[in-house]
Amino acid sequence: MAIVYNVAILILAYLLGSIPTSVWLGKRFFGIDIRERGSKNAGSTNAIRILGWKAGLGVLVFDVFKGWLAVNLIHLTGYYIPETGDYINFQLLLGIAAIMGHIFPIYVGFRGGKGVATLLGFVLAIDPYTTLICIGVFILTLIITKYVSLSSMIGGFSFPVILIFVFKTTTPSLVLFSLIVSVLLLFTHQKNIERLLRNEENKVLFLMSKRKREAERLRQSA
Repeated sequence: MAIVYNVAILILAYLLGSIPTSVWLGKRFFGIDIRERGSKNAGSTNAIRILGWKAGLGVLVFDVFKGWLAVNLIHLTGYYIPETGDYINFQLLLGIAAIMGHIFPIYVGFRGGKGVATLLGFVLAIDPYTTLICIGVFILTLIITKYVSLSSMIGGFSFPVILIFVFKTTTPSLVLFSLIVSVLLLFTHQKNIERLLRNEENKVLFLMSKRKREAERLRQSA
């Protein structure tokens, strides 16, 4: 019976992750499919670029919340003991289900985003201290490079390093997951990596000086 209940909760986590925030928001209030504009991605970065920072920020917050809430669905079970191996393992499964939902959302033809924001909410629920440090790494990298994609990858790569070498985590499933996250980020950012290598990746404009912002805007519109 517990197995059936677990499967039902995992499906719920997937459906929660599948909520296509940017797609529905774009179609409802802007009359566009965000997956046909900009980077053609359904994530918060493209939402900020295409729909504006207010709508994009809303997308970011909700996508993070999806991951956080999916992991906390474990409290619907009542039979897992917190901090045990089984408890952490099921948390990981719930988070992975939500990420798969975000990347392959059932509601809009399985064409979603890269899952970074949902992943952030996921790991924030499981290990908030490591995650907050990774957020700091992301922000610092973003300030220096102005590239969201590169900052996301470096922030993600820092997760297993901090988890293993700073906090000395020894839970096998959590360590394995942290390593898989790094590989997953490479996979979902493949096109971004190609654009970075060709020096064609768009930079975040609001972090640049006025002169550089105008030059970057012209480059992006060329």
